[in-house]
Order: sequence, then structure tokens, then C-alpha cells
Amino acid sequence: MQRLTRPALATLRQTPRQANTVSSTLRLNAVRSFFTIVHQGHEGWRLAFGRDPVRLDPGLRLKIPLYHTVQEVDIREKSVNISALEGFTSDNVPVLVSGSLFFKVGDSYDACFKVDDYERSVAAIGTSATRSIIGSFAYDEIIGDRNNVNARLHEIIGKSISQWGVECTRFEIQTFKPANQGVERQLELQMQAERERRKQILDTQALVNVAEGHKQKTILASEGELQASENVAKALANQVRLVANALGDDTDNSSPEIREKALSALLELKKLEQLRAIAEGQGNATYFFGDATRTSGRDAYDVENMEKWKRTMGTKPDARVAKADVV
Repeated sequence: MQRLTRPALATLRQTPRQANTVSSTLRLNAVRSFFTIVHQGHEGWRLAFGRDPVRLDPGLRLKIPLYHTVQEVDIREKSVNISALEGFTSDNVPVLVSGSLFFKVGDSYDACFKVDDYERSVAAIGTSATRSIIGSFAYDEIIGDRNNVNARLHEIIGKSISQWGVECTRFEIQTFKPANQGVERQLELQMQAERERRKQILDTQALVNVAEGHKQKTILASEGELQASENVAKALANQVRLVANALGDDTDNSSPEIREKALSALLELKKLEQLRAIAEGQGNATYFFGDATRTSGRDAYDVENMEKWKRTMGTKPDARVAKADVV
């Protein structure tokens, strides 16, 4: 007598309802094996015995077992992380770089049949291109302008993966730092020296600007004084002309003698104004005798004679003392 196994015994023990459920499941699986679902955001390619690819849009599509083979490609934008990548800049600074590469499948046919695994290939191209591009820039250039490095990486990677039907949308450097603390310390000292040099240049430029400002100030002041002197000379010449016209008969053509007299009269008036200003000041012993309006044809205030009179008055007591000694 043949001994039955446990699965066989379990099948014999099934109720009619359970047997119907099992048969329905088997029929459903058989129906499902003839169809496949292409999801939204994907594209499929159906092969018949491994050739003659047919493009499949999202939805329910026919797939005959053993006859058809379906490959599905994600055409949405994706990213690949490049982390802790060691490299050297053009000035031989060891650095660690990490970034994100964003790409999108533009031609699903090329992504399926021109490369084995396009995602892994894109990641490999991004790693090698990043190390290569970092080596073509100096450390300060990368620190100062990362956008330039990102644009260069986007261009190089895009050209490399375009033959696979994949488009590089952008590349973003996330972190960029020296590989060890010793290098970081040396870079800090170098940056500090550079800042000091720039500060000295700015200070020197400031001193040059100040000196240039003083120079311009002196030039403008001298030009102003020259203009003022010219204005005074013009005013004096105009006054001489007016006085000469008043003294002479011919107002248009005055003789040199009349002009000389007019100039002498103006100079005497200027002296009078100066002496009056001195007399009106505080802490002086200057006095005026007589009235200029009562004299005509002579000097109103003969300063030289007044000085002689003062010296004579000061020497009289000494003369009297001398006479007493003689007696």
C-alpha cells in the first residue's frame, strides 16, 4: 500500500468550498500571466523571443509567457548621491567632495538596449567626472564660485551620458572641505595672510586718496586766491578809472598824471580805513587829531609827523636833567 505525504493528505481533507477557491486562484494566476502593468511615469519595451522591441505605454498590456519579455524604464527625474569623494585641486590641496547628480531618461530605448545598467553607469561617470573637474580648479576658485564648478560638471557629465539616452539635469556640490585638519590649518593661515595683504593694499589706497584730496584742496584754494586777487585788481582798476574820470575833463581818455593822482588818492583812502580799524580796536593807544574835512589839498593825517612829535615829547625830560647836571 502506497503511503501518502502530508500535502496529499491535506488536499484530500479539503472541503468542496476550499477546492473551488484553489482552482479559482489558479485560473486567475493563469490569466494574469498573459498581462502585465506598465506604471505611470514608466515606459516598457516588449520583446518577442528577445528581439523586435515594441514600446509599451502605461497601462495594462499583453504579455504571453515564454514568448514575450518586458523591460520597464523609469522616465522620472532621479538622483545619485556622490559622498566622501577624495580628490586633489589644481594647487595640490587634498579635499573631500560630496554632491548630488540629477538625471532623467529622455530616450528609454537607448537606456534599455545601449547600456547594461544605466543608473550604475551614470553614478560611475559622475564620480570620475567630479574627481577630474575638481582637479582642474584651484581651492580658492571652488570656495569662491561653486556655480562655475557645478556648470562645468553638468556640461561634462551631460555629454558623457547623452549617448545612453539619459539627460543630466543638474549637479550640486553639497560639501567641499580639506581632507584633514593639518591642511585646513594651513589654508586658514594662508587666507589670513591674504586678508592682511588686501588690508594693506586698501590702507595704502586710502592714504593715496587722502593725499590726492589734500592736493586738490590746495589747488582749489590757490585758484580761489588767484581769482580773488584778480577780482580785487579789477575792482581797484575800476575805482581808479572812476576817480580819474571824476578829476579829468575827458571821461573817455584820462592822462597818465590824472590816473596816478587817482591811484594815490585811493591808496590814502585805504590807509585811512586801516588806521580807523586799528583805532576802533581794543587795547591800543592810537589817536587821531584834526578833521580830514577841514583840510584841503594836504594830507589829513600825517602819520610820520605824529611819530616825530611823540619822540620829541619823550626826550624833553631827559634834556632838562642834563641841563641841571651841567649847572
